[in-house]
Amino acid sequence: MRVAILGAGGVGGYFGGLLARGGHEVRLLARGPHLKAIRNRGLEVRTPEETFITHPFATDDPGELGVVDVVFVAVKAYSLQEVAPVAAELARSRSAASEDTEAGVAEPGAIAPGAIVIPFLNGVDAVQELQAAGVPGDRLLPGLTYISATRTAPGVVERRSEFQRIRLGTSSERAQAICQALRGVGVDAETSPDIQVELWRKFIFLTAFSAVCGLTRTDIGTVREATLGLDLLGQAVREIAAVGRACGISLPSDAEADALALLESLPPTLKPSFLRDVEAGGPNELDILSGAVARKGREVGVPTPLHDTATFVLGMAPPRG
Repeated sequence: MRVAILGAGGVGGYFGGLLARGGHEVRLLARGPHLKAIRNRGLEVRTPEETFITHPFATDDPGELGVVDVVFVAVKAYSLQEVAPVAAELARSRSAASEDTEAGVAEPGAIAPGAIVIPFLNGVDAVQELQAAGVPGDRLLPGLTYISATRTAPGVVERRSEFQRIRLGTSSERAQAICQALRGVGVDAETSPDIQVELWRKFIFLTAFSAVCGLTRTDIGTVREATLGLDLLGQAVREIAAVGRACGISLPSDAEADALALLESLPPTLKPSFLRDVEAGGPNELDILSGAVARKGREVGVPTPLHDTATFVLGMAPPRG
């Protein structure tokens, strides 16, 4: 399988490293010191179980990505508009698998015809945004990841979670082939019968986690131990679930309880990546987390006072530098 990964940070770099080590042809779109380090030393991947180095092709020139079977979009949401035209161009190109099929040299598991674009972004609107940017609808496959991974230094990515799950939004032959390739390199990858419900379940957990830790500027353990900490987490969760149901998402009755159970199970020192971005003073994903909850809530007439507050307060935080 020939894979282009747009965004070689924690998530993209981690899955790209696994696929490259597993013999797949991986092409990373990266930049700056991270790109230089990958070119000079390779991509170092650290996990709780092992550390390894692999040498995928890496470039900052989208024109060098060539023709691929699959495109993973793994940037932060605030960078999506920058890479969306790249994804659209790759999606419109004839896939590597289709060329090989015509030549009679297609490998087992090759995916044809046409490259598929799979967004692995936070939030619930990435597919629509990519389609608006020109990615053909029949080339888009909704996806999500459950993983805690970060870029710790130029050329180094680290998975900190015990889990590494990917869910894809159809049970088509293409989706099954991609899942098979991912399972072959050790990823828990499956198709989902209702990816919208899966996306919203993750959205509930992640946005509540980000909002409350962001407002309090502290880790999840400190929040849970505070007098009103669990109450605030519960309110954050309930607001998002109410908005989702009003938007027509068939969330199960236990969605809120499951999100709270997950929040209560997190390691106490864990902070959301959103808070790390806020503390660093750079761009962050407020707009597609609490900001999206507040907007959608107004559209469907559901009050979201906690997420309104988070959007206002955290949106007022001045950037550094």
